[in-house]
Amino acid sequence: MSIAVVFDSAGTLLHTYRVAKDVEQQEILPGIETVTLTFTSPDRVLVVIHVHSREVIEASPSQLLSSYLVEKHAGFGISCTRKVMTADDIGDVLYTDTRAMVGDLQDCIRNVWQVCHREEVVSMNSGVILNMSTRSIEFTVTTGGRPFDGAREAVGELHKLGIPTYIASGDRLTKLEKMADHLGIPRDRVYGVATPTVKAQIITDLQSEYDTVVMVGDGINDLCALKRADLAILTEEQSGEKPAELYHAVDHVVKNVREVVEIVKRLPD
Repeated sequence: MSIAVVFDSAGTLLHTYRVAKDVEQQEILPGIETVTLTFTSPDRVLVVIHVHSREVIEASPSQLLSSYLVEKHAGFGISCTRKVMTADDIGDVLYTDTRAMVGDLQDCIRNVWQVCHREEVVSMNSGVILNMSTRSIEFTVTTGGRPFDGAREAVGELHKLGIPTYIASGDRLTKLEKMADHLGIPRDRVYGVATPTVKAQIITDLQSEYDTVVMVGDGINDLCALKRADLAILTEEQSGEKPAELYHAVDHVVKNVREVVEIVKRLPD
């Protein structure tokens, strides 16, 4: 029987620290779950912006973030949203916002760096949460992290068993590829800026190639993929409260990503 294992990134393979800044209230929200924050309103959309943290830090903090993104020809990806929205509509808001400043995103980047600078930061991403109702940037966000202890070993053990591994994540592809290199996952098995619907479609596509597709995730944005998979595993390695519906959707709950290997070994031949 052929098997493939699909991993989410942040919170599943990566120990992740997230920060958001409320643009209107000028309040830093350390350790926030950005997907949950996005899903609390149907008008919000979490957008990953294609910018380099160092370049953002070097920019003028008083410049409008929207004008900076236009100036840098910065693209974006839709990480998650509850409504169906077009990229054009999202871009219209992102590139014309008059509230968020570059300094708002700089605050998030600095906060994450203060927490993660002593670690091997394999992934660092920035973005915004747009409110399509008010047509504005509501929050700036940054995430940073390092692989969980045992993540690289788990991937290696699966590969020794002849089981291919994949990454499906809402993070930027370039950052995911760097992490995949570290973990030993081929770049052509990495799917970046994957919304919950796209993650589920990835599972479906792989089910046409493999007898059993395993999904390993940790958050509400993995729910569709977990439901679609032949075997669903929820990881609790990343601290934080998880919705009850996640537990109802999975076959196994693990505390460490290395436990995935033993579960897969027990699958029938």
